[in-house]
Amino acid sequence: MKKIKILSGFVMLFFLIGNSVFSQNNSKGFALLELYTSEGCSSCPPADELLGRIQNEYRDKNVYVLAYHVDYWDKQGWKDIFSNADFTKRQYDYAQFLGKEPIYTPQVIINGKTDYIGSQETSLRNGIKSALSKPALASLSLEPSQNENLISVNYNVEGTSKNSRLLLAVVQKEAKSNVKRGENANRVLSHYQIVRNLQSVDLNKAKKGTAVIHLPKNYNAQDFEIIGFVQDMNSGTIFGVKKA
Repeated sequence: MKKIKILSGFVMLFFLIGNSVFSQNNSKGFALLELYTSEGCSSCPPADELLGRIQNEYRDKNVYVLAYHVDYWDKQGWKDIFSNADFTKRQYDYAQFLGKEPIYTPQVIINGKTDYIGSQETSLRNGIKSALSKPALASLSLEPSQNENLISVNYNVEGTSKNSRLLLAVVQKEAKSNVKRGENANRVLSHYQIVRNLQSVDLNKAKKGTAVIHLPKNYNAQDFEIIGFVQDMNSGTIFGVKKA
């Protein structure tokens, strides 16, 4: 009888350890880098190039890059063709979350928690390393299907806060712009991971469902991708991220 109890204890211990390992593997760390940039900012091209290199270097790892082109530089002599007032608002929201004003470019925010000057490579890489060492707090699955100029994304989210939202970004992987005026006049700029559309889904209503996204006119599956992430809208903290 004692042998049976001991064996049973070992089986239970193995089961618990196995579950722990499984849980860790499914909640491994991630780094979501959100770059705020503009074609009208002379300090931004080095940050754009750096984020492009990081995106390529970490292509097969849990590191994701989103580049938001803000619009407050558009009045300085050159209108950024990718700029969007919604992205400026998002950067102001982060200023509130982080308690850091005024806003600036190039700014990188990792996992909604910490900001960095986008061209400072050493500190940025240290931030990525730190983020990857901490487990994700949420997991999500995304299954997209395209119908002409729309994409339907079936989503399922586990592990959220009371004020969580799922954000779905339509991302153009690369582009070049011939800038003719402003601080970057007569330069051809390279851009990477450009957010063309950002759609928000309220997870308080349902953590499983379908979101419909309108696509840019030049959308194609080879040059674009969909990245989704779960964010607490009270603190800005990002709980998890997934590429569709």
